[in-house]
Amino acid sequence: MPDVQSTVDPNEVAKFEAMAAEWWDPTGKFKPLHMMNPVRLDYITSQIAAEFARDLTDDKPFAGLRILDIGCGGGLLSEPMARLGATVVGADAAERNLPVARIHAEQSGLDIDYRHTTAEAMAAAGEQFDVVLNMEVIEHVVSPIDFLTACRDLLKPGGLMIASTINRNPKSYMVAIFGAERVMRWLPVGTHEWNKFITPAELEDLIARAGLRQVDKKGFVFNPISWQWSISSRDLSVNYVTASVRPG
Repeated sequence: MPDVQSTVDPNEVAKFEAMAAEWWDPTGKFKPLHMMNPVRLDYITSQIAAEFARDLTDDKPFAGLRILDIGCGGGLLSEPMARLGATVVGADAAERNLPVARIHAEQSGLDIDYRHTTAEAMAAAGEQFDVVLNMEVIEHVVSPIDFLTACRDLLKPGGLMIASTINRNPKSYMVAIFGAERVMRWLPVGTHEWNKFITPAELEDLIARAGLRQVDKKGFVFNPISWQWSISSRDLSVNYVTASVRPG
């Protein structure tokens, strides 16, 4: 098989490998993700349930679904998907994340297939899934359109991709970079690059060019007074999420 061109940025991988041991520390360098995770899960589970006619009150509502968590990190999303009954593959280009993810899953009694690989390599191997979770990854890749095309290829016809990222505007710079990295010290300085952020209009265009159809978009909004995240239909000014389907 010929070499598969990867959209992985080695510099971005190095950033996250340096923080790998802290994935499951809610007060550590991934504190923002732990804080945001409940609203991410609310959105993900509701979109999957709607697309595949699943009842979230069932014991294992995602039984029979094969889900890929691309850029899985320490497994903060892979584990809930497995608990809901899905067959889960967690893939990450940062190799040091995977032992952390595997050990935590084992301690939690969960069977998750964690792999050190890329979306492009899995697509080239013919892997396909009902759902691809593409959360906070696209702002770290070299070529967003090539990455999204690989994600499309990884979906079965009728499959669902959920993708989240950060908007690019002055507010997102102040909140996601200056605020989170320099004021609150939630993340190491340099974790994000503002010029790699993607506006909702740009992402919708990229999704369409990749051969997917966007069906929903929402904002994830942080309230500094209540210190909580919420989902918004109107405010996509900083963090936001989209749902797209591969036409059947």
